[in-house]
Amino acid sequence: MSSITANSTMRADRLKAVRPSMILGLVQKARQLKADGHPVIDLGIGEPDFETPQHVKDAAIKAIGNNETRYTIVPGTPAVRRAIIEKLERENRLIYRQDEISVSGGAKQVIYNAMASTLSPGDEVIIPAPYWSSYPDIVAIAEGRPVVVDCPQSQGFLISPEQLEKAITPLTKWLILNSPSNPTGGVYGSDHLEALADVLRCHPHVHILSDDIYEHLMFDGRCFTSLLNVAPDLKDRTLIVNGVSKAFAMTGWRIGYGAGPEDIVAAMNVVQGQSCTHACSISQAAAAAALSGPVDFFVERAARFQDRRDGVVAALNAIDGIDCLTPEGAFYVYPDCSGLIGMRTAAGRVLTSDTDICAWLLDEHHVSAVPGAAFGLSPHLRISTAACTDDLETACGRIAAACAELENVQ
Repeated sequence: MSSITANSTMRADRLKAVRPSMILGLVQKARQLKADGHPVIDLGIGEPDFETPQHVKDAAIKAIGNNETRYTIVPGTPAVRRAIIEKLERENRLIYRQDEISVSGGAKQVIYNAMASTLSPGDEVIIPAPYWSSYPDIVAIAEGRPVVVDCPQSQGFLISPEQLEKAITPLTKWLILNSPSNPTGGVYGSDHLEALADVLRCHPHVHILSDDIYEHLMFDGRCFTSLLNVAPDLKDRTLIVNGVSKAFAMTGWRIGYGAGPEDIVAAMNVVQGQSCTHACSISQAAAAAALSGPVDFFVERAARFQDRRDGVVAALNAIDGIDCLTPEGAFYVYPDCSGLIGMRTAAGRVLTSDTDICAWLLDEHHVSAVPGAAFGLSPHLRISTAACTDDLETACGRIAAACAELENVQ
């Protein structure tokens, strides 16, 4: 009988390409410093600071009272899928059937189910950078190959049609689009989407995952446009991913959903059926109430996020060494911090990367941000504006004071 030696490991080879979440690590460190009594302001996590709407909480309480605590079917209850279908038709002008909807434990699980159920070893997934940090790791776990395309600030952090054309190969299985974007707040407008669609029509083997989770956080009078609004002919190879976490401040409820071709959704349900089985029954009832209930508060919340954005962008652009593009949506800013690289801190530390800058800001000035390295494009910082105005003003003041103390390395 063989035995496990001290040097052996049970970790699967597929995890060798997967990094621990830098975001969650920084959040954990910030919370520990705060618990230790330090006045940390955490601008690292993408979580709205608003309350879940009362009618949504009431629906969950009612579901508990009605003993809706049993297993549901794998793709989600008929009630929540019906609410999703009605929402997609009402808000996005998209028509789906119940067998084209899958409800999961958050939008992240929807993406995981999609990649795990469709990728074979070596299949390629095009991911524009900056990207949400989970995209390449989910692809890697599914034994696919992330093909990262750098989309710098000079092009609004958006992939160009020319870049997309160059990145596609016979092995390409998916393109991931996220608009409004995490981490940049970049938005793909109708003209840009039409240009990308023209490229995709020439490559019918490429599927599109459209992550629309921030659709209700649009600024300066902009309206959200889905890829399928400008290219309905791509519906048979497009998976829409969305959820209730951001718009309804329901991050902890863990409900996301996918809407797409029946065969892809059926494959996703196979993965889900052998993992978590289904999303929480009570959360499904709450999500159904959210998606079918009043949404007038969207406008007011977006306006508040826009005000916060304006204040943070102005404050950051007033700091020597930082250049911040004005985001068009979501609740993040993604400033270029290349002007701080090579500077020496008051404690004698030389800043060599955006990771160094974030560590310095947290350790010495008690402001938590996430380095661009976590999102595939450096040197940048991701700062979440999903915090109260007072905290944002204080944090920006601390960053300005810290940068004013920096010295050039002679």
